[in-house]
Amino acid sequence: MSEQSKKQMTYADAGVDIDAGNRAVELMKESVRATYRPEVIGDLGGFGGLFALNSGKYQEPILVSGTDGVGTKLKLAFMADKHNTIGQDAVAMCVNDILVQGAEPLFFLDYIAVDKVDAEKVANIVQGVAKACQESGCALIGGETAEMAGFYSQGEYDIAGFCVGVVEKSKMITGDKVAPGDVLLGLPSSGVHSNGFSLVRKICFEVMNYDMSTEIPEFGCSLGEKLLTPTRLYPKSCLPLIEKFDLHGMVHITGGGFYDNIPRILPEKCDAEINAAAWEIPVVFKKLQEWGNVSWAEMYRTFNMGVGMVLVVAPEEADAVRSHLTSVGEPFYELGNVVAGNKKAIMKGGVFSE
Repeated sequence: MSEQSKKQMTYADAGVDIDAGNRAVELMKESVRATYRPEVIGDLGGFGGLFALNSGKYQEPILVSGTDGVGTKLKLAFMADKHNTIGQDAVAMCVNDILVQGAEPLFFLDYIAVDKVDAEKVANIVQGVAKACQESGCALIGGETAEMAGFYSQGEYDIAGFCVGVVEKSKMITGDKVAPGDVLLGLPSSGVHSNGFSLVRKICFEVMNYDMSTEIPEFGCSLGEKLLTPTRLYPKSCLPLIEKFDLHGMVHITGGGFYDNIPRILPEKCDAEINAAAWEIPVVFKKLQEWGNVSWAEMYRTFNMGVGMVLVVAPEEADAVRSHLTSVGEPFYELGNVVAGNKKAIMKGGVFSE
């Protein structure tokens, strides 16, 4: 028997440091507690997160859940060694999805898997999650940090999240009210958000041979800073609209862009006609299209192109919705209208007129 085999081995010898995991929890406690809503029961460290739904607030409460990750945008966080914003991407991809069904986000749980726990890095990631939860009015009531030695490459990790929200049954947004004549309004995105980064990375790092520190004059910052701009959180802008108006539909523009996402809320005999000239395409998308020689149709199917959320509004309420958005300082775009058709998104004008 070798000397090595006689040694008493520990979990740390296999690459898993329980003490580092405990330190990470201690470092994140303050930021997590700052997200708590009055309905949260207990404290960090339990086997499950507890949340007491205020059932007296609703006649027929419907729980709405969503889960998502960040995708290959994580590769850019690794390259830049910047980890304090990627948590917002995980939160946004979940809360924005349940929002389009009319749901107020209630609580969120995260899952972070690492090759080896770096307590400060994990706390940094979770602080980004917590900040985004606060901005969304959503409690961070639990999570999991999994140390998986030998599974991930050194220094890499994955993050995903799970969100639960609630909506009064009568206020659910399902798309069943969408009809020809409805008005399409768009809310701006913050940038590329968290979709299409396999194409982004191919264009920027293989075709153009740039790196994260490359300064792009049109951006006014480095390539990395622009691409790591976190996904916008829409609850604060949209929840008052859901409460005040009878929105016929909402669309979170994520993977699949305009062509795949908008038809998801269209009835069988309706199309959405969108005027691509209704808003200025952000420069980051213009440069990606130019650098990669990507067709405009492919761009609008892959990216949000500057519009992260679409509202489908009855014509009789459209002016009131516009007035509300203007009164709170929320920019919006007049995207087009719902027309008779076959459940498609039809792009017109702008680059589609060339």
